[in-house]
Amino acid sequence: MAIDTDKNSYTVIFAIVMVIVVGSILAGLAQGLKPLVKANERFEIQQNILYAMGINANEGPSDVEFISADKVEDVFNSTITKQYIVEGDKVTEDAQAYLLDVKKEEAKAKDPNYTRKLPLFEGEKDGNPIYVMPIRGKGLWDAIWGFVAVDKDMVVQGVFFDHAGETPGLGSEIKQRYFMDDFEGEHLLNESGAFKGITVAKGNADPRNDRKTDNAVDAIAGATITGDGVTAMIKKDLRMYVPYFKTLK
Repeated sequence: MAIDTDKNSYTVIFAIVMVIVVGSILAGLAQGLKPLVKANERFEIQQNILYAMGINANEGPSDVEFISADKVEDVFNSTITKQYIVEGDKVTEDAQAYLLDVKKEEAKAKDPNYTRKLPLFEGEKDGNPIYVMPIRGKGLWDAIWGFVAVDKDMVVQGVFFDHAGETPGLGSEIKQRYFMDDFEGEHLLNESGAFKGITVAKGNADPRNDRKTDNAVDAIAGATITGDGVTAMIKKDLRMYVPYFKTLK
């Protein structure tokens, strides 16, 4: 018997069948690609941490190039000698510390009874120990984040910043070399040894960034709110690591 394709019931049944078939295909693809997605997320974190340490694939003066995904895990494992979880006065080695969700930990810390877990990475470059810490904050439109590498005296050795949706040509410039490179050599502590952080400052009057002990770098023109967000996340998140660095003295 021929099927009457002009009936409304046929159209409805056909649509339902197609939804089921396509949905099943997409669900299968998502499940099959899940390990690949997780691996790419892991590689990206490793690339960002290494970039903050100055380990990258940059060639030109304006490049922001990461260690390639096929090499990054080996480079990360050979460069990062120890990973820690810092919980108040408690410091625990954890080889998976880089996978700790900083955003979720920040949300949990809104409970005054919860001790926030802070990931900390210790590596070595040119024979000297370097410590890398993640930071996270809010820009003009959405989240901003990054990693800051310092020595035992909390002098910045390098940074990496990124964003979810800052304005192209303005706030989005936080991930450009000319901005990130300004942080190298900047001090997080003041002359008295107290934590001060780094302020992204308008009218800093230091265009070549020669002053490394002023706790400030030049702001990006037209990106005041994003710059303020970078300042805030540096001061807010890195301050929490000060007790650990005091133990290194």
